[in-house]
Amino acid sequence: MTYEIVARPHQENFINWAKDKPNVLVLSADLTNSCEVGKWRDTYPDRFFSMGMAEQNMLGYAAGLAREGFEPWLHTFSVFLYRRPLDQLQMSIAYPALKVRLVGFLPGIMTPGGVTHQAIEDIAILRALPNMTIFETGDATEVESILDVAHAVNGPVYIRMLRGEVSRIFPKNEPFKFNTARILSSGDDLTLITSGVMTEEALRATTLLQEKGVSITHLHISTLKPFTDPAVIKALNKAKHGVITMENHTIIGGLGSAVAEVMAENAIGVPLRRIGLKDTYAHGASQKYLMSEYGIDAKSLVTTVEELLGKSFEIAEEDLQEQRSVSVHSSAKVEAL
Repeated sequence: MTYEIVARPHQENFINWAKDKPNVLVLSADLTNSCEVGKWRDTYPDRFFSMGMAEQNMLGYAAGLAREGFEPWLHTFSVFLYRRPLDQLQMSIAYPALKVRLVGFLPGIMTPGGVTHQAIEDIAILRALPNMTIFETGDATEVESILDVAHAVNGPVYIRMLRGEVSRIFPKNEPFKFNTARILSSGDDLTLITSGVMTEEALRATTLLQEKGVSITHLHISTLKPFTDPAVIKALNKAKHGVITMENHTIIGGLGSAVAEVMAENAIGVPLRRIGLKDTYAHGASQKYLMSEYGIDAKSLVTTVEELLGKSFEIAEEDLQEQRSVSVHSSAKVEAL
C-alpha cells in the first residue's frame, strides 16, 4: 500500500485559493508557522492579524470581523479553539451563526505535546453547539479541497486539519464533498466507519482481512456534523455481524457516538464496537507509539474484527507493518509546537 506523501498541502493551496477573495482574513494565536500560514501572512500582510496567546480575545475579534462582512479563518491548534474560549465561541460565534472558520491543527492525540495539546474531546463538545458544522480531513486531497466546502457554509465551521507531511489516499479529482461519505469498499460481514488519520490506519488492516475472506463495507467520514448522509444508514443496515468505528478522539461523543445514535434511531440491531480513546487522557509520545498504546491502530482493528466474528485470522504485527505507507509520522522534524 503506497501513497504519495505531500509536504504541507495547506500552505501554498490556501495562498492560491484566497487570492481572489479579499474578504478572507487570517487570525493566528502565536502559532503562525506551526499552522502553515507564515507564507500567507507574507503574501497578504494587510489581511493577517497576529492576536498573540489570547484565544478568547481572538474569537471575539473574529466575531466582530464577521459581523462587518469579512470571513475570518482562525489558525491555531485545535485545543486552543474550544477549551479556553468556549464561552466566546458559543455566545459570540455559534449563537449568532457567524461565518467564522476555525482551522484546528493537531487534532486528537497525534502530538508529542501531551495532554495540553491533544484535542481528544473537541468533536464531542462542538457537536453539541447549535449552528456548528464540523469537518475532518483524512488526506492531502481533502486538505486541498476542504476550503471551497467550508467557504460555502453559511455559519461557523470547525475543521480538524492535517499538517506537515500528509498522505494522499484519495485521487485529486475526487475532492471533499459536504456530508458525503467515501465508500472505500463494500461487503456484508461488517461495516467499518472511520475518520481522519484513522482511515489510513484502517486500510493497513482491511486489505489483509479481505484477503482472509472478511467482507467489509468501509466508509470514510469527513463531515461529522451534520451526520445525515443516507449512505451511512445504508451501510449500517448491510452489516450482518457488527459495526466498527475508528476515531482519533475519545469514544464518548464523537464518531462512535454519532453512529450509535443513527443505529438506535433506525433500529439497527447489530453489535457496535468503538475504537478510540476509552475515557482517558493520553501523554506525549510519537504518533505510532500512542496509537499502539491506546489501542487505536490497525492491530486493534484486527483484534476487534476477530472478536466480532469469533475467529482468528493470524495476522501478525509484521504483516501490518508491511502495509504502512509512511513511517509515522514524518521524516521532517517532529512538530510538537
